[in-house]
Amino acid sequence: MAKKYIILDTETTGTGEQDRVIQLGFMVLGAKEVEVYNEYCACDVPISFGAMETHGITPEMLEGKPACKESSAYKKLLELNSNENYLIIHNAKFDIEMLKKEGFVPQMQVIDTLRVAKHLLPDEEAHRLQYFRYKMELYKEEKKEADLLGIEIKAHDAIGDVLVLKLLLSRLKELTTAQFQGKNPVTKMVELTATPILIKSFNFGKYKGKTLEEVASSDAAYLRWMLSSMEKIDEDLKYSINRVLSV
Repeated sequence: MAKKYIILDTETTGTGEQDRVIQLGFMVLGAKEVEVYNEYCACDVPISFGAMETHGITPEMLEGKPACKESSAYKKLLELNSNENYLIIHNAKFDIEMLKKEGFVPQMQVIDTLRVAKHLLPDEEAHRLQYFRYKMELYKEEKKEADLLGIEIKAHDAIGDVLVLKLLLSRLKELTTAQFQGKNPVTKMVELTATPILIKSFNFGKYKGKTLEEVASSDAAYLRWMLSSMEKIDEDLKYSINRVLSV
């Protein structure tokens, strides 16, 4: 069976533990054709006003819609969920955790374009999807792509973001090929997704703007305190702190 590439995005009721998927959109890239799936999903969790402000989905838009598990899009995703296929998401951890609440356990190989971009373009001021949409001028290409696929372009809409992500994936593939010559770019992006990201400086707290190396020299005890006392320390930050402390 030919490998398939599933480029996916969700919209949700919010970002908390109780929040759920209310839009599931993805493209399936096969050997010859592109399939598009895009559905709104009803749920019992109210949509937060902050989420509404971001994606524009209101409760009225979900009336009469199936629950995520019952949607055609979700059922198709389950059909595709095997190890020979690739799941491509920007900030995959968030969307996968949301889908796990619906019973989805990913078996596909995962490419997180956010993590790949952080590895390939560490000095960019941001790595958000909409940032790259403008920085890489993807917006100049998306209308032609959207017309071919019959997709309406809306910022922060699941299927609209999937379209931008498809274009970003092509650029990241080119960058991966250039930076890792002789390597299969798809395999390398899977590898980069799983590879810790070396964080160079703090973007929060009392040492905001300082490099980890500077803080390790002046206040190593603070870094050790972070490792021992912060329950939800970011895995990349944890890796980076351990690295500077071991030098």
